[in-house]
This record gives sequence, structure tokens and C-alpha cells, in this order.
Amino acid sequence: MTTESALRAARPTLDQRRRVLTAVPGPRSLELGARRAEFVAGAVTSALGVYVARAGGGVLEDVDGNTFIDLGSGIAVTSVGNSAPAVVAAVAAQAADFTHTCFMIAPYEGYVAVCEALARLTPGDHAKKSVLVNSGAEAVENAVKIARHATGRDAVVVFDHAYHGRTNLTMAMTAKAMPYKAGFGPFAGEVYRAPASYPLREPVPISGADAAARAIAVIEKQVGASAVAALVIEPILGEGGFIVPAPGFLPALAAWARANGVVFVADEVQTGFARTGTMFACEHEGVVPDLVATAKGIAGGLPLAAVTGRAELMDAVHAGGLGGTFGGSPVSCAAALAAIALYERDDLAAAARAIEARMVPRLRALADDAPQIAEVRGRGAMLAIELVRPGTLEPDAAEAARIARECAQRGVLVLTCGTFGNVLRFLPPLVIAAELLDDALDVLTEVVLAR
Repeated sequence: MTTESALRAARPTLDQRRRVLTAVPGPRSLELGARRAEFVAGAVTSALGVYVARAGGGVLEDVDGNTFIDLGSGIAVTSVGNSAPAVVAAVAAQAADFTHTCFMIAPYEGYVAVCEALARLTPGDHAKKSVLVNSGAEAVENAVKIARHATGRDAVVVFDHAYHGRTNLTMAMTAKAMPYKAGFGPFAGEVYRAPASYPLREPVPISGADAAARAIAVIEKQVGASAVAALVIEPILGEGGFIVPAPGFLPALAAWARANGVVFVADEVQTGFARTGTMFACEHEGVVPDLVATAKGIAGGLPLAAVTGRAELMDAVHAGGLGGTFGGSPVSCAAALAAIALYERDDLAAAARAIEARMVPRLRALADDAPQIAEVRGRGAMLAIELVRPGTLEPDAAEAARIARECAQRGVLVLTCGTFGNVLRFLPPLVIAAELLDDALDVLTEVVLAR
């Protein structure tokens, strides 16, 4: 019996259906909530008020036996399914061999193999190298370090509605004050913000090329192209509201960066690894970044992140200038190699496109009947609806919160996001069953129309 089949036999399969047996949260979750209130920092919040006991495929089971359809994937992390047997087997095998040596002290093959895979998978056919770290914020921060060292410049350009992390530098790069930045300054300097392309909220319709020209004019006037080390952008703005820029916006920015010696950094932390229907979201418009920051979906639920980029940029940094104690953990690398094999073997990019094809017509039909839905948008299995007060574009964060709360009461986990807190985002595992998706959409429809 193989390790994976042994794991399957030892661990009963989690039933892939929604089941609400108690009030939500149930009694056991309430007990844990009381313990949490005493010992866990109050600043750490949770979207779902229940405590998970098991998870698998497209469902989460709480400590009271309720089963929730998972439309969050741990914020686009468990794209290959929670506790995917191949990932679990790889983790168990690696942990049995060794859990840590520190790659900077005693290296191991798994780190090298992950870097080989990233060189093959990320956009462009140029020579690439990677550094492995622990989180998306750490990846973005290292991308900035690399760009500054390689160019000898200081300025970093980011965009309205951006989210890049919670470290000091990435807080400076993030646009939204609450809850990410308020009270945590002063922040790192030489970070400048340009206007993004947000088609729904443009005062008048504007093309992607014109939106890029507007951003470039701000950059050149307020910073100067010759001072810019890096332009950092999410191909789809994530925490800012799953905002898909107008076609042509990204290519025009990439062309400007290339013409001015600016390192174009794609923050693919949330969009990467088949989530949007291509392996990386930049591929939708043929954009080839100089550096790509990845995390979330890379390792099937284990902490791992990376910066992958042009070999000459990565090698511009002096020896010892990149790294960290836990970066590229051997256990996380094993999980990543198993997850990457699933993305490729099972063509999960196609699965993301199938999810889009199944969800978007339902969401658009719902929008026809729900005047509070201003827009349905997204790509692949990274979809959203923006909620407003009917007849206006005034954001309605309370309505987004209501829908998420009432969906949870009925056994469906939906996350909110957006600069204005008024966006519902859908990030189902790419392996979710069609029947689960349909059930979740039925619940969502009932809740939205019950306003």
C-alpha cells in the first residue's frame, strides 16, 4: 500500500455536502470562542465564527458537526482542495525524513526542485531564478529589495486599492488604512501611489491604455521615471475588491517600465497558480513580468512564498543578501511539489475556467433581480459582486456583511473584501464539485433576494 493510499484508508472521506445541524456558531464553537477571548489577541479576527475540526475537497466541518461549503479556500490557498491526499502524503513523507535544516546552512533538493518548477511555470521563456520565503508580504518585500539593488534606485510605485501585506514596507504599499495601516506608522519611505484602472468607478468610461497613460503621467510628474526602481501591481486587485483592470492597462504599464529601466513586479500572491484560469493572471494579456511574487496557492495549505524573476536581476544581489531561517521549509517544498503536480496533471486552470462558466451566468442572473448588485466581475475562480445602494454607486458594506453572515448561517462560507468593504468574493477550491457550487449559489440567491 502506498503512503497516499494508506492515508486514504486511515482517514475517512469527508462527505462533500452542506449540513447545518446546530445554530451557527454551535455550542462547542461558543466554548472555544470564550477560550479565544481570554487568550488570543483581540486584533486577530475571523470571518467565520465557528471552529474547524476537519476540511477536505470543497467543505469545512466544524467542531459541532456542521459542514460548510467553502467559497474562500483560506483566501485562495487550498486551491487543490483542503487536505489533498497527494499533499498530505508528501508532507508526511518529508516530515519523516527531516523537518528543518535551514537551506542557508544545509541545503536540500526540494528547494531546488520548487525553483525549477517556478522557472518553468512563470511567464516568459528567459532564464529565471527564485528565492523562497514564508509569506506573500515577505515575497513582495524581497522583490522590492531585489529591484532596488539591481537598479540602484529607491522609488517604488504602487496603485490605488492595492494590498501587498502587513509588514512595515508592504503596509506602506497597501492602499487601505483600516484595518491594515491605522496606528502602525511611520511607514517605509519612497513609496508612491498612482491611480488604478477601476472600470465600474471611472467618472467617465476610459480605456485601459488611457488609464495607464493617466497613471504614467502621475508617476512621471511626482516621482520621475529615472528614480523608480519598481512598479508593483496585482494583475487583479485582490483585497481592494477583485478589480479587473480595463484591457490594455497592464501591457501599457509593462511597456513603460521596460522602456524606462523600471522593474515590473507582478504581485500574483492571490491570482497565481491557476486561480484565474491561466497559471498566472498576467498571461491573460501576454504580460511578462521581470519579477513575480507568489504565495497562497503554491503549497496546498502550507506556508511558502517565492520571488521568481530574470536571472540577471536575481543575481544582482550580493551573496547572503536574500534568505531567512524558515524560507523554503523542506516540508512546505514537498507540499508545493505535490500541489504543482496536481495543477498540471488535473489541468486545474481549465477547472477554474469551468467554475467561471458555471458561476458567472448564475451571478449575472441574480444581478438582474437584485438592484443592490452593481457589477459581477473576475476571472476563473476569482469572482466577485460589488454591492451598492440601489440606483447609485454608493458602496453598501452593511449589505455585504449581511449576506456573508446569513450565508454562513445556512452553511456557505463567503468572504468580503474591497476598499469600501462592499464586495463579496468567491474563491472556491478548483476541485470543488459542481453540485456543491450549485448548492452554494442557491443559498446565495436566497440570501441576496431576502433583503
